[in-house]
Amino acid sequence: MGKIVKFVAFMVISVMVLSACGKADLSIDKSVEANSDTILTSKVFGPHEDVNQKPIPLKIDRISEHEVNIEMTAQITDIEISKGDIYKAWTFNGEAPGPVIVVNQGDKINFTLTNMDPSIPHSMDFHAVHASPSMDFANVMPDESGTFSYPADNPGVFMYHCGTKPVLSHIANGMHGTIIVKPTEGYPTDSEIDREFVIVQNEWYKYNDLNDFTNGTPKNVVFSAKALKDGDVNTNGTVGALVDKPLLAKVGDKVRFYVMNVGPNEVSSFHVVGTLFDNVYLDGNPFNQLKGMQTVMLPASGGAVVEFTVKKEGSYPFVTHQFNHATKGANGVLKVTKDGLDDGSETMAH
Repeated sequence: MGKIVKFVAFMVISVMVLSACGKADLSIDKSVEANSDTILTSKVFGPHEDVNQKPIPLKIDRISEHEVNIEMTAQITDIEISKGDIYKAWTFNGEAPGPVIVVNQGDKINFTLTNMDPSIPHSMDFHAVHASPSMDFANVMPDESGTFSYPADNPGVFMYHCGTKPVLSHIANGMHGTIIVKPTEGYPTDSEIDREFVIVQNEWYKYNDLNDFTNGTPKNVVFSAKALKDGDVNTNGTVGALVDKPLLAKVGDKVRFYVMNVGPNEVSSFHVVGTLFDNVYLDGNPFNQLKGMQTVMLPASGGAVVEFTVKKEGSYPFVTHQFNHATKGANGVLKVTKDGLDDGSETMAH
């Protein structure tokens, strides 16, 4: 009897998923023009209307030299993309992009996803692992957990995202992030690096509008910084986050960015104004080394490690050199001072 009830529940939820994710008419934009401080609102998918779940921290436990347990949540959390524009994001751990995951090459990952979404199944697709998608990236139903294991044998900077159909809806609504697999032998330049940051580019469209996700242009293209360790800058994909509060370095520092373009649709042309990239490792693999580059092309789901040296004080904007997207928010600032501290001076952004 219990199996029959569970099967019926699954069928009901499956119908809800098709309704929530497959029809654009459930997410009609209802922008209201009242004044300069207009609050932008959209018709929220019904079962999510009153849901705003507090972010649950990512949990990573290393249980042996080559094995790690990772626990994440799928949840619904409000994110203010720009002033007054609240997006009821589908997220991992209440962040969009989700928290950065760091493991070592050769690790066995035991991954557990707990689905806090009250109405829709979610899943996890790690680009960093060898897996059977139909089994290891399987849906986890509402209020349930699923555990999957797989090896991370290849070093690099990889995307992760929800793989539940339609995948585009789940990614565009906020379920995306970065997993870094550190190479066993490291990078040839490890001893030269003074500071390192994770930078993620993503796009925002009309709320939960599959037609706009498919055929429209993004309303915002944004950068976020995701924390590699406690105390690091950690932001959501919001307009101006890395301009209002720039990243910091000191004169002479060699800086490493782990860069990921999670899309879901647009290409990134990543560029730091005022310097050249000393070294670039495409997809973060130490064998894919390039030197002296001005701009790195990142397809949707493309990653890279880029390294550069800041030789003078000042503000170094970083952008996608597709400036239609930079004007929609895809820019940030690295502020360089004598001591690496914020001196209170104004920053310059493109």
